[in-house]
Amino acid sequence: MLPEHRQLLMRSNRLLGAGLVEANLVKIEDLEKANEKLLEIMSQDQPRQSTVLGILAYQMKVLREEDLLLHISDNEGCGLVDLRGYDVPDEVKKSTDIPTCWATWSVPFDHDEDFHFIATAYYLSPAVRSFWEKQYSGPILWFGSTLEVIADYLEKLVAERVAPQPPTAGGSRSPFATPAAGTRSPFGTISPFPVKTGSAHPFVATTPTGSTTAPFPGTANPHGTANPHGSTSPVPAPRP
Repeated sequence: MLPEHRQLLMRSNRLLGAGLVEANLVKIEDLEKANEKLLEIMSQDQPRQSTVLGILAYQMKVLREEDLLLHISDNEGCGLVDLRGYDVPDEVKKSTDIPTCWATWSVPFDHDEDFHFIATAYYLSPAVRSFWEKQYSGPILWFGSTLEVIADYLEKLVAERVAPQPPTAGGSRSPFATPAAGTRSPFGTISPFPVKTGSAHPFVATTPTGSTTAPFPGTANPHGTANPHGSTSPVPAPRP
C-alpha cells in the first residue's frame, strides 16, 4: 500500500469511528479496541479486512451494518444501492482508482451530466466525503452500501482488468430504484441487501450470532423476511 493510500485509509477510519460514536451507534471503548485491531490488520496489507466498521460489526459484533444504513437513510437523506444488480458504465470502471476505493470503502458507479454517483459504506466519515468531493467538479449523489457489496465489486473489477469479461445482459442502470429518504432498504425489507450465493465474507471471522446478523450468504434475514433473490422482489428497469 502506497503511503498516500495508507494515510487516506487511516483518516477515513478514524473519522468514521468518531461519526459512529457521535451517532450513538458504538461506544468509545469499543471503538478504541477496534482501532487497535485495525492497526494489526493493516500491517498484513489485507485491504478487504482493513476496515474499522468491519471489525466492529463482524469481529467484535457490537454494531450491525443495517443499523448504520438505516441511520444514514433516515438522518442523512442517502439512498441505498446494491452494485451486484447494477450495470456500471465501462468508462466509469476504467477510470476507477482501486486502491483509493479500498482506502475510502467507496466506489464511483455512474454519472449523469454533471452529477456523479458514489456508493459507500463510509458515509459517516467526513474524510471520505471530502476526498471524493475534491475529485469531481460537479455535485455528488451519495448512496449507502455494505462492506461486502463494495468489496465484491472491487475484487470483480480487479479480475476484469486481468481478464476482461464480455458484457452481460440485464442489470439496472438506475440508482434511483431506492428513494433517497425514509427508505428501509432497496428491496422492501429491513435487511440492507440481498445476498448472492457464494459471496465472500469480508472477514475470516465466523458468521455472527445473536442480535448481530451479517449480510452474508446462508444467514437468515434478521427480521424474518425471505431473501429477495429468487423471489418476487421487484427488479429496477434499465435506464432508457
